[in-house]
Amino acid sequence: MSEIKTKATDGSVENFLHTIDHPLRKQDGLKLLEIFKEETGEQPVLWGPSIVGFGKMTYTYASGKEMEWFPVGFSPRKQSLSIYIMLENKDLEPFLNLLGKHKKAKGCLYINKLADIDEKIFREMIRTSINLVRTKNQ
Repeated sequence: MSEIKTKATDGSVENFLHTIDHPLRKQDGLKLLEIFKEETGEQPVLWGPSIVGFGKMTYTYASGKEMEWFPVGFSPRKQSLSIYIMLENKDLEPFLNLLGKHKKAKGCLYINKLADIDEKIFREMIRTSINLVRTKNQ
């Protein structure tokens, strides 16, 4: 089996965010950094060249394969902000109905800009996700 390519690095999250060319994407990335730090109490870690993760967990695939990952995080991509939240659909849906403008994929949410979503709901999603992961890992 192949190994996961995206791993935690010792790269500087702040340096990465300051290299983003798109002014709004950079501004939203810095705001996301603040929000995630406040809601998780965790220090950010750069995963691969462009994902900012908070916390650590062991993720187990249906096949039984395990990998180290983060419970919540984000990546300010060119097209949109990718938001990583480790909540199952049943736990995620109530938030999504109130969140605002977004697109949902299997492993993440896509948001064009932070102004499109309700920050209070977003913060609640982050807290719920990190707390569920912490509870499972106790």
